[in-house]
Amino acid sequence: MHVIALSEATTQMLDLVGGKAAGLGELIRRGERVPEGFCVTTEAHRLGVIPTAEVVAAYERLGAGPVAVRSSATAEDLPDASFAGQQDSVLNVTGTAELIAAIETCWDSLHSDRATAYRDARQIDHQTVRMAVVVQRMITPTVAGVLFTANPLTGRRDEMAVDAAAGLGTTVVDGAATVDHYVLDGVPRDDTGCLTSVHLAELRATGERLQAHFGSPQDVEWAIDADDVLWLLQSRPITSLFPLPPRTGEPLPRVYLEFGHVQGMLQPVTPMGMSTLRTQIAAMLAALGVRVDIVDIGGRLYGDLSDLARDRSSRKRLVKLLAVDFGPRAQAVMQHVLADPRFAPTSGGARRGGAQGAASLRTAGRAVVGILRALARPEAARTRMFEAIEQMRVRSAAPADLRTAADRLRFVQAQDPDDSADAIMWPIVAGMLAAALPTALLKGVAGPDEIHTVLGGMPHNVTIEMDLALWRLAQGVGDHRQLLLDTPPAELAARHLRGTLPDIGMTTFLDVYGHRGVAEVDLGVPRWAEDPTPVFAALANYLRVTDPRQGPDQRFQRAAATAEASLTALVARARRRRPVRGRIAGFLLRRARSLAGLREAGKFAGLYPLRETRRQLLLIGADLHGSGLLDQPDDIMFLTLDEVHAAVHQGVDPRGTVTARRAVHRRELRRRTVPVALLSDGTDVETVLPARPAGDGTLAGVGASAGRVTGPARVVHDPGTAHIEPGDVLIAATTDPGWTPLFLTAAALVTETGAIMAHGPTVAREYGIPAVICVPDATRTISTGQLVTVDGGAGTITVH
Repeated sequence: MHVIALSEATTQMLDLVGGKAAGLGELIRRGERVPEGFCVTTEAHRLGVIPTAEVVAAYERLGAGPVAVRSSATAEDLPDASFAGQQDSVLNVTGTAELIAAIETCWDSLHSDRATAYRDARQIDHQTVRMAVVVQRMITPTVAGVLFTANPLTGRRDEMAVDAAAGLGTTVVDGAATVDHYVLDGVPRDDTGCLTSVHLAELRATGERLQAHFGSPQDVEWAIDADDVLWLLQSRPITSLFPLPPRTGEPLPRVYLEFGHVQGMLQPVTPMGMSTLRTQIAAMLAALGVRVDIVDIGGRLYGDLSDLARDRSSRKRLVKLLAVDFGPRAQAVMQHVLADPRFAPTSGGARRGGAQGAASLRTAGRAVVGILRALARPEAARTRMFEAIEQMRVRSAAPADLRTAADRLRFVQAQDPDDSADAIMWPIVAGMLAAALPTALLKGVAGPDEIHTVLGGMPHNVTIEMDLALWRLAQGVGDHRQLLLDTPPAELAARHLRGTLPDIGMTTFLDVYGHRGVAEVDLGVPRWAEDPTPVFAALANYLRVTDPRQGPDQRFQRAAATAEASLTALVARARRRRPVRGRIAGFLLRRARSLAGLREAGKFAGLYPLRETRRQLLLIGADLHGSGLLDQPDDIMFLTLDEVHAAVHQGVDPRGTVTARRAVHRRELRRRTVPVALLSDGTDVETVLPARPAGDGTLAGVGASAGRVTGPARVVHDPGTAHIEPGDVLIAATTDPGWTPLFLTAAALVTETGAIMAHGPTVAREYGIPAVICVPDATRTISTGQLVTVDGGAGTITVH
């Protein structure tokens, strides 16, 4: 079948007619007004020969007048890949010779540089893509444009947006002319621009109809002809919208704050990881006396802060509480939310009962005792903490008598919170408070950059110790140096796992740190012991450091020496100018140097039971694979524990669920921007904040580690394959402890998210490298190789 009428194309024929033709056929069957036409199918493209006789016959049935010839690839107009503008269309084609040439143009555009790059970015196999071509009677519009049935700028689902211009719609989609922009929010509008109020009402009604039919927000191309008739030229899903929060049925909006970046995660969490993390985070917050529902939105962890925002007591301190772990971007959006009348305090307050209040008081009592105890005797607090961590490591091991999948599942489901939480939690909180409070105490005496210097080179940080252990490993590779530099990290990892790599000390390193990894709090993500590719990539980066003074050990020692000297000078100056505050600040800063480095230890400890849980789940996955219920053992990470229980005990086949969730997870992995905060109507709160004034090539963020460095930018999305040369400025959306080995080579750090006390800035300060955080769109604004100057004191990045 080489040529079919457009009205015959269906979504079930996607492989034959491509995305655009399938969508148009669906519109025709729904009774929408679509220009008549036909489709040259992918079968003709596969054969590589245009079926000229069939095309000419179909063209003559259209009246042989002007037509529009448009691409309709099999990977086009899909829910996660629109391919908008990536392949060619030819308009006002007249005559058979021009028509045949236009079809060839569309075929050729399948392999254009832009279409190829687009597929590469979305990991679409070039060999599986075919091109169909849509030929439609040409509409000569007086005005044309695009209708979005949800606002693509803010994400609001109760608003539509229209871009329109006189003449052909290509001027709108190509950005070739100034267009009239309309936001349709249900409010009647006067006649302005190229569209009348009647036109806008008709477009809104059309959008509502299409969205209801297709079940998702639509991107609709349309044209209005000289007879004032509205024609639909295309309807496809809007692929850029972030998923909606789950519906609550409440009349008032709710606000959700993204929690994942606190742990350096913007990638989606696997379903198994989500099911465990939601429980763990809620329990951790409850231990601090805070009740927050953790919600899965787009595979990311969001906290529902609506009740706290509407509670008269909680809202007063909410913005300040976000400073430590969430940072200034989260604070800015929450200030905006608190000023919104829809989040005004309610008489009922937050959902609290007497038991909740009593629990909060008990927590507060334990907190005061634990924090004061740690501040009074920091060495003893550290000793207790590391003893508790060792006990957690030992207790996390599964008993040796687990034999069946049912046995292993019972072990996983019986995991209880550890009773040593206080010994681990309160020294960390004490260290964070000791590091945070001096900024206010020393206002007018010392700036944030000077305090950041005092907090550099901090001892007792397990992540720093890990990075330095890898550096020592690099220094001892001897004759294997060139092998490690010249061999791809993935190949080195495979050889190590097979036992065919020379002994360089990697086994010993992984015995201690193999339970770590990038996005390590996600149960569904491999640990370094399973896949040490990122470790070998970092090792190669270390081997490129040839100047001993740039070695991480010396950089850390210099940062520590500078911090101690700065602390002495700062305390002396503060005590002269403000005796009481100076003494208090000096005490706190010294305690910060004893305790703040412990911040990483709590997470490090929690990874031990997580590693064992993952190991047991993969063994259950292997059993289910053997019985034909899973295609591969790690498919189990795309199920929840309840679904695993159904598979193990009832034989329920979960493969359809796994396939669907893997597809969603792959789509979300490609998303580079994750909203800091969402409203329940889909609004990305940051998009409605007042715009920052335009800069002069200088990007503004928040200084998190003092210093000024100029060097070539290196934009990194995956630390497992990152090649960092000494002196490079590392540009990333976010970082977690699995990224920190890269810091030992980088000259400076720039991230799009974060807080002063988050993992990335903390480790940057340890090494004395400048860091600027919360720089919106840094990974898209800055390109690898550009020369940039990072000023960690001023919080700026200058692109030269």
